[in-house]
Amino acid sequence: MTTVTAVAHPNLALVKYWGRRDAGLNLPANSSISLTLGGALTRTRVSFDESLAADHFTLNGKSTVGNTLRVSNFLDHIRALAGMTCFAMIESENDFPESAGIASSASGFAALALAGSRAAGLDLKPSDLTILARKGSGSACRSIHGGIVEWHAGVDDSSSTCQQLVSSEYWDLRVITVIVGEESKEYSSLTGHEAAWTSPLYQARLAALDDSL
Repeated sequence: MTTVTAVAHPNLALVKYWGRRDAGLNLPANSSISLTLGGALTRTRVSFDESLAADHFTLNGKSTVGNTLRVSNFLDHIRALAGMTCFAMIESENDFPESAGIASSASGFAALALAGSRAAGLDLKPSDLTILARKGSGSACRSIHGGIVEWHAGVDDSSSTCQQLVSSEYWDLRVITVIVGEESKEYSSLTGHEAAWTSPLYQARLAALDDSL
């Protein structure tokens, strides 16, 4: 059994992406730019164990069927890359409210991509880690890097990657987050991405972003 722990931070979109060209690969309709938040983190521990009959996932000490299925489906990408079939024990903790608008899925799947791939014996370069993390949650690819990050929409799976534009030390920036409630937001980001295409202004937004990024 190999156990690896990784830490990742959520990110705040400065130029947001809305809408997906490919839901299965989480390919975005437009490129985006974000700021990684150093003051919040997700810590994830992954252990692949041949004695397990299924994947086991806990978030802040709790287990839900929906979360476990999503994590298990993501681990299938790692298992395919590593040529392995055994299941894993995954324990993840956030030091901030999840599903409340602070991009917990971004830091969560970024940490899972790193810990899971290393526990499976893979040593992926950062660009490949961004591709892997994106398959769990689109914005997770941006949390692989710190500072200001650009996510290139690309044209396919291999070209939709992220790069750091400037480090966290480049500007003296502060982001103040005020938590007014810890309940989950009413509409998920996935719902928003699906609804984006129905806006009569959506195509104009994409055209404007193509000119600016």
